[in-house]
Amino acid sequence: MYRSEKLGASHPDFYQSLEQELVHLVEFETEWLAALSNAAALLWHQLDYINWAGFYLLKDGLLVLGPFQGKPACSAIVLGQGVCGAAAKTRETIVVPDVHAFPGHIACDDTSQSEIVVPIIYRGELKGVLDIDSPKKNRFLPRDKAGLEAFVATLTKLLPWERVVF
Repeated sequence: MYRSEKLGASHPDFYQSLEQELVHLVEFETEWLAALSNAAALLWHQLDYINWAGFYLLKDGLLVLGPFQGKPACSAIVLGQGVCGAAAKTRETIVVPDVHAFPGHIACDDTSQSEIVVPIIYRGELKGVLDIDSPKKNRFLPRDKAGLEAFVATLTKLLPWERVVF
């Protein structure tokens, strides 16, 4: 399913369809970089009103830029700083309706207005975060939070984390 054929994000089966497509893309992928790259591209092409979608991976206490789609981004984020760092530190999804109202927001793209960050936890360990930005305020609703948390849970089960070395 490509952008022209996608279900609208408000469709009740949208996130289930997105998860199924993710499974088809990565279930037999043995290269973690390819899997995360395809996951970022899938989100980029299927979600409306976004201007950045990608991953930051934990390395030596920092969130280091991983595969993404969108404008160039910050290459490293300290745990606890910005939305990504806060979500990583608390290990909880953070939805920010207006990034300008978030204390310590790190602005990599000045067109971003809202953001969602979902931590990636594998076997009890923080591995990184999924970060998605939108040029629209209040873009991410409770159904997006639930759907993206399920997307990350599926990706976490399928990704060969033992091979993630960078």
